This record gives sequence, structure tokens and C-alpha cells, in this order.
Amino acid sequence: MSVTLAEAELVADGTLAAGRRRAAQPLTVVVLDAGGHVVVMKRADNSGILRCEIAHGKAYGALGMGLPSRTLFARAAENPNFFTAVIAASGGRMVPNPGGVLLRDAAGRIIGAVGVSGDTGDMDELCAME
Repeated sequence: MSVTLAEAELVADGTLAAGRRRAAQPLTVVVLDAGGHVVVMKRADNSGILRCEIAHGKAYGALGMGLPSRTLFARAAENPNFFTAVIAASGGRMVPNPGGVLLRDAAGRIIGAVGVSGDTGDMDELCAME
């Protein structure tokens, strides 16, 4: 089972709304399904040109490793050689920084991931989780 288009739209819109409420810098949001395919990508006006790729990389890393990107960030600091190899194995698509959050169904199964970029990793993550 994967996140639906309707669910992904809600996640993206909610994340952008949280960014506005928190006075975050312009955010970009990418929602991936359980297979790692983009379901929705939305960016606020004036969001930077690399934000789509960064948001995708945060979601992709979380989904691929089955862990929030904040956890990946901490583990990368502890074991940089391993994460250099994992990033290479992913074709450079993984970004182990806060802002990538797993999406789960009511039974706790992973159905996708959301990645956010545009502000600090902490703010990106807060907006994704709100």
C-alpha cells in the first residue's frame, strides 16, 4: 500500500501552510510513494532552484533506509564512510539531513515519505510533521 494522491496533496499543502504559519523561508515539498516515486512536488514562490532535488533526497533517504532523515544525519556524523558509500550507491539521490519524514498508515506500515527543503533542517522537519 502507498500514499494516495489525495493524501500526498494534503501532506504537501499542510507542510507549506505550516511553513507560512512559522514564517519559514520559502519551502519545497516532495511526497514519495512506498516505491520511491514522486506523487506530489510543490514549491512556495521564491523557493530556491535546488530545493526540489534536496527535498527529494531527504524523502528518498528516509524511505530507502526506513528511518527519518534526522536519524540518518546523526548516523552519518558517527559513520561518514558508510554514508559516503550509501549516497554513492543511491546515485547521489540521498540527502541525510533533517527534513525527511516517513509516512505510515494506521497499522504503522511505511506508505511513503515527505521531504522538505528551504529553511533550516529543523524548521523543514517541523513543518513536515505538523
